[in-house]
Amino acid sequence: MHQGASFNAPWGTSLKVMTVIAVLILLSVPVLGLVTGPGGSIFWKINMLVLPLSILAIAVFFMIRGYQLTEDTLLVQRLGWKSRIDLSGLVSAEADPQAMSKSIRTFGNGGLFCFAGALRNRKLGGYRAFATDLKSAVVLRFEKKVIVVTPENPAYFVSRIKELRNLKS
Repeated sequence: MHQGASFNAPWGTSLKVMTVIAVLILLSVPVLGLVTGPGGSIFWKINMLVLPLSILAIAVFFMIRGYQLTEDTLLVQRLGWKSRIDLSGLVSAEADPQAMSKSIRTFGNGGLFCFAGALRNRKLGGYRAFATDLKSAVVLRFEKKVIVVTPENPAYFVSRIKELRNLKS
């Protein structure tokens, strides 16, 4: 029986920039709302105060903090919980720093604490991403789906997952 492994999910420059911009916008909207809005309108207060701060608070809990490999599962570590990916049916794993380039997000988060959700590009077709540093991309191909993760040390992650799943190099 093989021992699993844990990997950090460091933030790349693009995620840092996108997160700072998004946080500044989400914090500026309530301030502007208080200064410029009609004082008695509950609709105004909800839209200008509650909505942006709720988006920020919810997004924090979906932040990707790391990855944990076991023989049959990849756990994407979030803030206080984990997304579980069943590794049965895994066909291949390869590090590809260009995997997510020219992707179009069809549903998901495009840079507020992570890049996550459903995306599509010519290289991979439709895929699901759990990413923080696009240059550290690892493509996990399954029989019927593709998943991209971005662990620290992608080459070691690939070697560990191949060892755990008995995949050919």
